Amino acid sequence: MFIDQTALKTILDWQGLIASIESVFETGCEMPMRHHHTMAVSGQEDATLLLMPAWTQDGFLGVKLVNVFPSNGALGLPSINSLYVLSSATTGERLAMMDGGELTARRTAAASALASRFWSRNDATTMLMVGTGRLALNLIEAHASQRPLSTINLWGRRLAPLQSLAESVEALGLQVNIFQGDSIASAVKSSDIVSCATLSKEPLIQGAWLQPGTHVDLVGGFTPTMREADDEAIRRAIVSVDTRAGAMKEAGDIVVPLASGVLQPSAIVADLYDLCRGQHAGRTNADDITLFKSVGAACEDLAGAMYAYQKYRS
Repeated sequence: MFIDQTALKTILDWQGLIASIESVFETGCEMPMRHHHTMAVSGQEDATLLLMPAWTQDGFLGVKLVNVFPSNGALGLPSINSLYVLSSATTGERLAMMDGGELTARRTAAASALASRFWSRNDATTMLMVGTGRLALNLIEAHASQRPLSTINLWGRRLAPLQSLAESVEALGLQVNIFQGDSIASAVKSSDIVSCATLSKEPLIQGAWLQPGTHVDLVGGFTPTMREADDEAIRRAIVSVDTRAGAMKEAGDIVVPLASGVLQPSAIVADLYDLCRGQHAGRTNADDITLFKSVGAACEDLAGAMYAYQKYRS
C-alpha cells in the first residue's frame, strides 16, 4: 500500500503520534548511523542520497530514502524528495510505502511537542514561531496539543509567507501577532515557548532576551555550521537534545558551544531516551530557562511509520 501526503495529514493525529514516538524512545530500537552519499550531477551542485534505517526486534523495519538536489530550485522543482519504506522485521515482507516529506514534517513537530511536555511550563499560553516554512504550522499545532496556547507570535523575513501562515493559524482559533526585523526581540520576550525552524547560519535568538520560565525549541539547524541561538542562550538554559549521538555531531547549536567550552558535555542534562524512561523529570522550577535541540532520528520516522500503517489498515 502507498500512504500519500493527504492521508498522512489525516491519520497522524498529534496525540497518537506523540505517544508512538514516546513509546519507541522508552523501549528503544536499533538505529544505525544514517548513510550520506554524495552524487555528482552534470552542470549542477552535487546531490546527496541519505538513507535512515531503524528497526525493532520482531516488529517493524523501516528506511527513509531522501534525495537532496540543491539545484532543483532553478528548475522549479523541490530540492528534497523522500520516501519511507516499512517492512516486517520478522519476515522482511514489505508492508507499506509512504510520503517521506509529510512523515518527516509531522514526526519532527511531534518530537518537539513531546520534549515540550517535559520542559515547557504547564501554563504556557504564548508561543513564538520563528520561520515560515513547511514545519511552522506543524510545530504550532503540535505544541498546542500539549499546552493551552492561545496566542501565537510569528516572525519571518518575508511578509507574504508570514501573512499566509497567520491565516492558517487563525483558522485554528488562535490569536496571531506578526513580527519582522528587530522586533524579534520583543517577540521572544513576550513568549512562553520559542520555536525556531530556519536554515540560519547566524543566531537569531539572543540569550539576553530570554525571560525566566521560557522554553526554547530549536529545530532548523541540522549541520555544524547552522545556528539559531547564541552562546548566551546556551549558557543561561538547561540544555537537552533528542539524541546525544546526533546533536553532538551534527547540530551547530550544540557542536560550536561544545568546541568553544561554552557548553560541557555533562551540561546536556537529558535526551529523549532519559525523559521517556523516567531517568530525568524535566522542568522542576517554574523560572528555569530550558532549551531543546533536535536534529531528527530514524527511530522517530519508524515510530511515525508504524503508527500510520496500523491506523491506515484499521
